[in-house]
Amino acid sequence: MTKASALWHLSSKESKIQAQSLSPIQAGECRIETAFSLVSSGTETLVATGRVPAELHELMQVPYQEGDFSFPVKYGYSLVGKVVEGTTELIGKHVHLLHPHQSQCVVNFQDVTIIPEEVPSRRAVLASNLETALNAIWDSRISAGDRVLVVGMGLIGSLVAQLVDQFPATQVSVVDTNDVRREFARQQGFSLYEPSDASFDIAFHTSGSSAGLQTCVDAVGYEGKIVELSWYGTRAVEVQLGGSFHQQRKQIISSQVSQLPPHRQSRWDYRRRKQTVLELLKDDVWDSFLTATVDFTDTPALFDKLRQGDRSQLSWTIAY
Repeated sequence: MTKASALWHLSSKESKIQAQSLSPIQAGECRIETAFSLVSSGTETLVATGRVPAELHELMQVPYQEGDFSFPVKYGYSLVGKVVEGTTELIGKHVHLLHPHQSQCVVNFQDVTIIPEEVPSRRAVLASNLETALNAIWDSRISAGDRVLVVGMGLIGSLVAQLVDQFPATQVSVVDTNDVRREFARQQGFSLYEPSDASFDIAFHTSGSSAGLQTCVDAVGYEGKIVELSWYGTRAVEVQLGGSFHQQRKQIISSQVSQLPPHRQSRWDYRRRKQTVLELLKDDVWDSFLTATVDFTDTPALFDKLRQGDRSQLSWTIAY
């Protein structure tokens, strides 16, 4: 029986790499040797600190998760590796799939997506997060020339800003309280928001804070849209909806990657969305979003830092 290693969160204070036995592959399965995986620090920190609401424990499960959010739990959802056992068509191919952080895995071949040769394996770990950003773009129904505000320049906010910037004549301003992320935004060519700015057509919120959401509500103009991507877990959110909110018919729209927007569902499915993201990832501009790499053996220490509030990096890539 093949042996692997997997990252487990044993409690809200401890993560550990543990041995994992892999069953021999069955018909319709393949075995993957992992090259990289990506930590989605916002959601995964909530999981690692035990802040997933009890009523969402079932809905928040990801493919190949083991355990549950009451601990212990094996969690993660962006993994890239090479198929070393399976069908002739897949052996030797580099693939992306939704899977927790693990050195090898046996999965259903229908759950993997072959990565185009033009996309390096390390860059391909952005696929899951870029799907989240693309879904938010669809939810916003952005158009050429729109004035757009992005509040929260973590990985998701930065990916959203980059996608928005590809629309003709859009004007993108950003907000973040973290100096490292503000500097990254400047390097990407985005303007920093000034309180005197107003009347944005669309605001994307990813900061996970009440203050950030309030900034979005106050900054959009008449019938402006606020696309909410933050996930707060068990934290309460307070926002003032007096002032211009009702009078100017402003809209707060929830965006979540697990559901395609209604206006896309008649023609799109999840595989088509994944293929679109992999086409986008052929552009080497995305490499700059991979700001830090850690060895798989160091991931328990990484999650200790994330639990303590470390936001020094835009993203954390795990190398195996």
